[in-house]
Amino acid sequence: MILGIETSCDETAAAVLADGAKVLASVVASQDKIHAPYGGVVPELASRRHLEVIVPVIQKALGDAGVSLADLKAIAVTQGPGLVGSLLVGCSVAKSLAYVGRLPLVGVNHLEGHIFAAFLQEPSPAYPFLALVVSGGHTALYLAREPLRYEVIGQTRDDAAGEAFDKVAKLLGLGYPGGPVIELTARSGDPKAIAFPMAQITDGAPDFSFSGIKTAVSLHVKRNRPLSAGQVADIAASFQATAVKMLVRKTVRAALALGVHRIVLTGGVAANKALRGALQAEVAERGWELFIPPPALCTDNAAMIAAAGHARLLAGERASLTMNAVPDMKLA
Repeated sequence: MILGIETSCDETAAAVLADGAKVLASVVASQDKIHAPYGGVVPELASRRHLEVIVPVIQKALGDAGVSLADLKAIAVTQGPGLVGSLLVGCSVAKSLAYVGRLPLVGVNHLEGHIFAAFLQEPSPAYPFLALVVSGGHTALYLAREPLRYEVIGQTRDDAAGEAFDKVAKLLGLGYPGGPVIELTARSGDPKAIAFPMAQITDGAPDFSFSGIKTAVSLHVKRNRPLSAGQVADIAASFQATAVKMLVRKTVRAALALGVHRIVLTGGVAANKALRGALQAEVAERGWELFIPPPALCTDNAAMIAAAGHARLLAGERASLTMNAVPDMKLA
């Protein structure tokens, strides 16, 4: 049994995992209400809130699983990437518990955790596969040819997809977090109402760019103020449709170029039904396999960190008690 701890951004999470795949408990304390007035995550507020709730969250996870520190065999914690203040809270608690319990400790890459969320369900992906990790802070394509080895195929050159959703939601006065509220508002809008531009990478790289569409939405809003409820819905629907098309098109083209027929979709934005449906349609048309974790495991959680940590521990990895947070940690 492994205790996983996740504090990379604004979610304080702890989970207990058995045998690398059985989730005995998963607790997530959200900070959405704290950051909502600002339209995005305020790093200082995030780290302070982690300090307040990290111990109760861990205690609840252990209680829900019906275990104590003495029952654990190891501790896995997000080491990076993320907000340095937030990461330090999780790492400090994990190191303390490992010291007190004399337990092996392993630092986990947050992005690898998202990928391992796909292994917490059946069927789980076989290797090789192409993973689209898309969230508020990250948008990237990773090729996993074999366990624990990754190659960056493409990544965003500016904003992450989730960040673009947040900024567009703020422009439309819809609130925070942007992903769920854009998706909800888009249901009553026309996705073809506005032809927002799709980013074209001139050097042909399978990279993403969302700054252009964000700017296009901003200009459209300024030109058409004040907006009616119907106009807001049309903008939300058109933006979402264009963002989804960019993500799906780049992913499919990369898979074709690599000759890979298994795709993993994960990360917070992977909870978006429009994205899930569009990628599912493309994959089904080609007879490929698609693996998407349930929404609760797409957003930041500690079960995915424990799963990745389990694999790293089996591979012989151990972290020392001098382990530090790495806010710009690379996966590949």
